[in-house]
Amino acid sequence: MLTSLRPKVLSILNNESKNVDARLEEICELLRDSIDYYDWVGFYFRNGNKEELKLGPYAGEPTDHTTIPFGKGICGQVAVSNENFVVPDVSAQDNYIACSITVKAEIVVPLFVNGKNIGQIDIDSNTPDPFTEEDERFLEFVNAEVAKVL
Repeated sequence: MLTSLRPKVLSILNNESKNVDARLEEICELLRDSIDYYDWVGFYFRNGNKEELKLGPYAGEPTDHTTIPFGKGICGQVAVSNENFVVPDVSAQDNYIACSITVKAEIVVPLFVNGKNIGQIDIDSNTPDPFTEEDERFLEFVNAEVAKVL
């Protein structure tokens, strides 16, 4: 299922008639609409030289979390650790920032450009424990391709 989305991801990213933010939003919409347990999909990017993330393009319910300090929540932890973070049950996480009471699980995969962590893709799911290693590999692929257009 996920591998079948790879050509669509590449097609969106290679469409230079749209600006980068529009392409990233289209990626978010593709993933949210195509994968039934991806309920919110968004990109966060480092805010200049500040130790914080700013919300970029996303698909799903609006969120109040447009700025996240490094170390805070799952996204903030990934900004520091530079490693994927899969949370099968958000209620079991002490350092979790709740975006919605319906969210049961989250996966965050860092986005590297020239070896530097410049942001991440964040996915919330209303399904408990839905994410597999296949999701991790797929989102690593998405981020590697996104890095090429940034």
